[in-house]
Amino acid sequence: MRIVVNTRLLIKDRLEGIGWFTFESLSRITRKYPEHTFIFLFDRKPSNEFIFSHNVKWYRILPQPRHPFLYKIWFDIMIPIALKILKADLFLSPDGFISLATSVPTLTVIHDLNFEYFPNDLPYIERGYYKHYFPLFAKKATRIATVSEYSKQDIAQLYNIDKNKIDVIYNGASTRFKPVDDKMKLIIRNQYAEGHPYFVFVGSLHPRKNLARLFKAFDTFCQSSENSEARLVIVGEKRWWTSTIESAYAEMKFKNRVLFTGRLSTEKLTQVVGSALAMTYVSNFEGFGIPIIEAYRCDVPVITSNVTSMPEIAGKGALLVDPSSTEEIATALKTISQNEPLRQELISQARLQREKFSWDLTAEKLWKSIEATYNSSMS
Repeated sequence: MRIVVNTRLLIKDRLEGIGWFTFESLSRITRKYPEHTFIFLFDRKPSNEFIFSHNVKWYRILPQPRHPFLYKIWFDIMIPIALKILKADLFLSPDGFISLATSVPTLTVIHDLNFEYFPNDLPYIERGYYKHYFPLFAKKATRIATVSEYSKQDIAQLYNIDKNKIDVIYNGASTRFKPVDDKMKLIIRNQYAEGHPYFVFVGSLHPRKNLARLFKAFDTFCQSSENSEARLVIVGEKRWWTSTIESAYAEMKFKNRVLFTGRLSTEKLTQVVGSALAMTYVSNFEGFGIPIIEAYRCDVPVITSNVTSMPEIAGKGALLVDPSSTEEIATALKTISQNEPLRQELISQARLQREKFSWDLTAEKLWKSIEATYNSSMS
């Protein structure tokens, strides 16, 4: 097969959720199936680290799609031309966007539909594009892959898509995430948390991540736990920092205990997660939630939300809370910090749950979806 792939989110030193899915799955698939040719479509000159093997070629398409108008040009004008020139047998798009102007068999990965529930988190024009085009993408695609059973049901119901057309392909977590020894924990706590135990949040500092309530809950925890000196370490960039998040932070009585690291290298991130008292991941909406599994790989328990995909991914290794309740979040913080037997039980359950998720499994299932997409076009 000649498999053409939308790899516009493979950006050196800027990989995030979908970028990591693309990197981890394709780096495995391309090496495992050398008899097939993979042609990666970039909107800039790619880093050599993304040309995974000899059977990977790359092709640059302009303009860079950074606006809905440019999305339309890139996907519906430039990509059909590229697919024809490159004699594609199949088009794979790991970020949900596809071309409506091609007859080439297409597999798209729609990770979640958060914009349907939190449209105001997106700029007006972007929001309109997503809400108009994603139902069309779902209907047009030969097959759809998604990252949780929750998202599968959501896509099927919202867009009236046959469930048999949708494959569930769980995310994985890097094998670099592993338990941290006590000596390293002391070093990391001194470096990032003023020498104290800490809760950690990892992710984009986005309204959907519910940071405003996490700040309020942490403040409540600090007031009710007089003997605790625990800190809250926030890992991520402030690209989506809003006035609501800023106000919640500014109003904190214990804001001096909240520490921001910005973006961290993978090596540092694994150490910071592995040295934490617990991962706090109380989002309003997630299609998967990779930081949950990253914490599990480090033998770190998790506090996460009881909505969308998070209970499915967390299993029994986490305390589940209502993300709209600062009281529940605060209580969970206090419970984790004071109940060591419970922490150990959660860690034991997390060790079982984490076995369900690996990038090897992701790649294997994505390849099966690729084969199913190609075969259905042949029948």
